[in-house]
Amino acid sequence: MAVLLIADHTADGLAAHTANALTAALRLAGEVDVLVAGENARRAAEQAATLSGVRRVLLAEGEALAEQLPEPLGDLIVRLAPGYAAVVAPASSSGKNVLPRVAALLDVMQVSDVIAVDAPNRFRRPVYAGNAIQTVETTDPITVLTVRTSAFTPVETGAQSAPIESIESVDASTVSRFVQNQIARSERPELGSAKIVIAGGRAFGSKEKFDQSLIPVAQKLGAAIGASRAAVDAGFAPNELQVGQTGRAVAPDLYIACGISGAIQHLAGMKDSRVVVAINSDPEAPIFGVADYGLVGDVFAVLAELKEKL
Repeated sequence: MAVLLIADHTADGLAAHTANALTAALRLAGEVDVLVAGENARRAAEQAATLSGVRRVLLAEGEALAEQLPEPLGDLIVRLAPGYAAVVAPASSSGKNVLPRVAALLDVMQVSDVIAVDAPNRFRRPVYAGNAIQTVETTDPITVLTVRTSAFTPVETGAQSAPIESIESVDASTVSRFVQNQIARSERPELGSAKIVIAGGRAFGSKEKFDQSLIPVAQKLGAAIGASRAAVDAGFAPNELQVGQTGRAVAPDLYIACGISGAIQHLAGMKDSRVVVAINSDPEAPIFGVADYGLVGDVFAVLAELKEKL
């Protein structure tokens, strides 16, 4: 049987990490259908149809799906699930929001944060902040899992587009209602898919110094900005920029940690980065234990010099 992949998308189109999740889905089965659910979502469906390995794209459009609330979206997935061996979604805020509901309605367990597919029913996932890898095997009739997209390379765009089939939408939920959506717009790359990430910690002392020090360097590098939990808790950066166990998991080609001590919770979100550069005034900071390159010095002076040399 085929696999149903739940696509992440916005009004601007398909989220880049959907292509990473597709790689994981293809390791479960050779045939993958992609569900694009939303309002005015055809653009995202057309982009999904170009991904290699997609058998077909199921497009569900309706006002009830406009904000992708878990109740109507979950009902739609549950309606489609019996025709598939597995339901897969990226371990994004949307995937983590809807798939537990789907698993409960199907009366199966969910396998979360999958980083490797060893067999159609056997998976590996990190536990204890990434200090151990757990192997999970499921015997449920339908496998429900979220995948950590940073652990999988994205599929390429195919030469031909898969067919797009419009399917019936669902009714609006009476359990929850949409109130407001606040979207942060930025010219910099999205944190989860950026090739370069420069992240700051509590050492910056204030939001003003955080922005003044990191933003110019990020703009010159074409990098996304991240933050430790301590920096987010202190109000230096918004929640969506948090990297770590309770934030985002990223795996860029280059990760620059500035004024971040390297607590295990933060390392869980960035230790898969290809090259890690650490800048910290404390030579005993744990971050140096995982860094490929380390620079002991004042973070403000180092970043100011780096900005001038770029």
